Amino acid sequence: MSEPPAELTIGELSRRSGVATSALRFYERQGLLSSRRTSGNQRRYPRATLRLVAFIRASHHLGIPLEVIGDVLAFLPEGAAPDQAFWQRASECWSAELNKRIEQLECMRDRFTECIGCGCLSFEQCVLVNPGDFLAAKGPGPARLIKD
Repeated sequence: MSEPPAELTIGELSRRSGVATSALRFYERQGLLSSRRTSGNQRRYPRATLRLVAFIRASHHLGIPLEVIGDVLAFLPEGAAPDQAFWQRASECWSAELNKRIEQLECMRDRFTECIGCGCLSFEQCVLVNPGDFLAAKGPGPARLIKD
């Protein structure tokens, strides 16, 4: 059995990671991935990039913005693959953000049946919770549900 190559082409990385080549190029433009270029200007990625792509996709699937993912990836040494210790540190970095989202979702769930948050679909009740449409000063949308 031969040893796997140290580098992957963008097509190989795409097949192995399940991520489209266009997304990989986008990640690279955003500074989330890096590659070296061959003399023919083809991208070559270190094998560790497979775990990096998995980390990016899993994090993004949780709703973490790519910019925040990039900030966390800055802690990872160049060319290193995310390991369990890195995942733990990343989790600590954005647990406050996730907790804030959970709180907002719980608030929306709890208020949704009583009121849409003054967007406004409950005209009878709205007179009681939003007399004179004072929430209009907060701007458009469901002001009671979306906290900045």
